[in-house]
Amino acid sequence: MDASDTELKKELDATLQARSELGSEYESALVESFLEKVEQRLDGTLDRRVRRHLAEQQVRGARSPERPSGHFGEQYGFAIASLILAVPLSAIGVVNAGFQGLVVAWLGIVGVNAFQASRGGRLFRRRDDERRESDWEG
Repeated sequence: MDASDTELKKELDATLQARSELGSEYESALVESFLEKVEQRLDGTLDRRVRRHLAEQQVRGARSPERPSGHFGEQYGFAIASLILAVPLSAIGVVNAGFQGLVVAWLGIVGVNAFQASRGGRLFRRRDDERRESDWEG
């Protein structure tokens, strides 16, 4: 049992003893008083946890340099996959339309990668934003 738990138990015992001495007409006032003390204790505990969490975030932020948005896989995985797919797309373009087919294939590859880069390299931005709204890191 924590020291504050012992203190809260003493408060409960005092409230129950006061109720037995004062009678049932003061019961609601005694219960409200005790619940206010419990609420204050919970608020204090929550405040400490939030402060600790914020301090941990600040320490982590100070230790690690700020990274660009997204993880390595999100940033570069799309580009790597498009370069891997560029080989068969180039071959298909050359076989079907010659040099113009090659140019069209590469314009498409560059265009898709430019669009992805303009979005900050994040494939799943909406899902990440929704998750962030519900987390402590807000």
